[in-house]
Amino acid sequence: MQKNNYFSFLINLLYSFLKLSLVVLGLMSLVRLYIFVAYSNTFSYDVAETLAAFWLGVRLDASIVAYINAGAILLVFIVWLLNLKFLHKYLYTFFRVYFLFFLTVLTLITLMDLVYLSYFGEHATLMIFGVFDDDTQALINTAFANYNVPLFAFLLLVYFAFLSFLVFNIIKEKQALKPSWNIYKQLGFFLLLIVLTALLGRGSVSMFPLAYNIQDVSANPFINRLPQTSAYAIINSYEQYSKSKSGNYDLIKKVGYNGKIDRAFEVYMQTQEINRSDLLGNLNHKTQPNKLLQEKQPHVVVVMVESFGMPLLDYQSESFNILGRLNKHFKEDTLFTNFISASNGTIVSLEPVLLNIAARPESTSFAQSEYINTSFRQASAKVYKNAGYETTFVYGGDLSWRNIGSFALKQGFDSVAGKGTIANALGENIADISHDWGVFDGYLYKYIEQKLQNASKPQLIFVLTTNNHPPYKIPADYKSNRLEVSDDLRAHITSDISLIEQRFKDYAYAVDMAGEFLDKIKGSALAKNTVVAFTADNNTIEGNMRYENHFTQTKKVPFYLYLPEYLKPKSAINTSLASSHKDIFPTLYNLTLSDANYTCVGTNLLDESVLHCGFNDAGVIMSNDGGFEMGKATTPSQQKCQEYYKASLAVTEYLIQSHK
Repeated sequence: MQKNNYFSFLINLLYSFLKLSLVVLGLMSLVRLYIFVAYSNTFSYDVAETLAAFWLGVRLDASIVAYINAGAILLVFIVWLLNLKFLHKYLYTFFRVYFLFFLTVLTLITLMDLVYLSYFGEHATLMIFGVFDDDTQALINTAFANYNVPLFAFLLLVYFAFLSFLVFNIIKEKQALKPSWNIYKQLGFFLLLIVLTALLGRGSVSMFPLAYNIQDVSANPFINRLPQTSAYAIINSYEQYSKSKSGNYDLIKKVGYNGKIDRAFEVYMQTQEINRSDLLGNLNHKTQPNKLLQEKQPHVVVVMVESFGMPLLDYQSESFNILGRLNKHFKEDTLFTNFISASNGTIVSLEPVLLNIAARPESTSFAQSEYINTSFRQASAKVYKNAGYETTFVYGGDLSWRNIGSFALKQGFDSVAGKGTIANALGENIADISHDWGVFDGYLYKYIEQKLQNASKPQLIFVLTTNNHPPYKIPADYKSNRLEVSDDLRAHITSDISLIEQRFKDYAYAVDMAGEFLDKIKGSALAKNTVVAFTADNNTIEGNMRYENHFTQTKKVPFYLYLPEYLKPKSAINTSLASSHKDIFPTLYNLTLSDANYTCVGTNLLDESVLHCGFNDAGVIMSNDGGFEMGKATTPSQQKCQEYYKASLAVTEYLIQSHK
């Protein structure tokens, strides 16, 4: 084969790459269109902003496709440069397999991201890799219960057959182009093609690649997330996960306080008058002496309910009785209404509460890191233990989950109880009272009530429930309340209506069981000496709904308090304060303990003289002016909370590192 003819052969091979790339870009844009239609969080959009988001998305998609093409183009260039004509008959077959492999990987990555998006309402974060640390069997059961896995597998096979057909019919030998170029033009063509591919992969000629920091195109957070490409989301998530797992995690530097930690403490303390010789001493507090509490120490029960988000409660009515028996308690007692979760995942919301700190963004759980055997000085249960309490951590599932049982024992809990302990104490068969993730919540509360009734000393009981979690199973003998989905609610739902109705039933069951537990506590002698607090790990239903005010609503969870009469403050509690999980125990200490020392990165919500802000590690901040995204503060109050958040993270990390 002559050099010019061979160049024509290679040009046509490269042309087939281009045609396949355009088809792939079209498919990737269809995925983005699906996300836009299925998960849009409002009813009207600015057309220019939406088009800009789609165009930015195409550029990011093109970057991924360019990286896939880069290896193929370099191989073709080497074949041309070394005049490897003997490879002629193998090239088309090789590149069919090459592209089929990489496009299959791209498809699987996209599916992973879409599943995550359907649950959490955002593209993949490092939490997606937590699946390897989770209860694998329960996850498999969840998948089979919530999705038609056989149908999905069949459709996937059909898709891969279509993909194979596409690749094999586009990457095939045709002589569509016959350029007659000399050797120098041919070399120039290849060099130009390599440069253009590199630029397309980089996506930008500015200092940073396009994917380094995806720019905002709108004030609407959903539109800003629309351009993200699944491949980049998964790659970024894996980098964050690996960095966090390896211990190569520098949060102080990330939030801008590297080499100036004193300044972080000044911002956190809201004063320049800090203890510079003992920075951690600035985090020490003491509750007021209280003779009543000295004479009568109350039991304290703190319950973290799985996925109990607040926004759904806006639709509470007789025909949509989602709150059930908890409704009257929310009306009678104290409910903080501008309270947000520390994180979007269970373990990363739970641990900051147990450790009295702010949740650290882009980090793995302490119980699955180098800190697994660390007993943290500031752990919340230790304060009660030092005050003479018996402290118990209760989880409705297996205590091996995320190493939570062994970790809790190192954080001031005298004992831990999982589903086996609960079933045994109640005289029940585990299988009869359990779903895939643990015991049904009703049995969990029976165990707590039994433990309180039999207590001989004051109790601190921290509880983590397991209902209201996929695959959404409730006891067969439980009769659900009316849950008729109104037109208004239906208009705000973005996921499959049959699955969301199943989820509503599990949500309503979990909440109703919390209400039943309070009925029993308040209807017994325990009402006079028991404090009960309810919160939730996250509002994961956010992935299935659209909101009018996204950042103000999306992370809201309850912080509810039942207080016996003798513990109620004389002045009214301001329940509209911006707050989050970090504030739970500092508030409880000041309500239930006399003259007790504690260390925390959080605030007492009874003290209105200090700055109150809520933090979620996804970069959502709650201020008295509403919720907003990190870096998007628009009012003085929001700007103050934004700086306070960064300082709190630096202070938290400084405290954590002091245990090394």
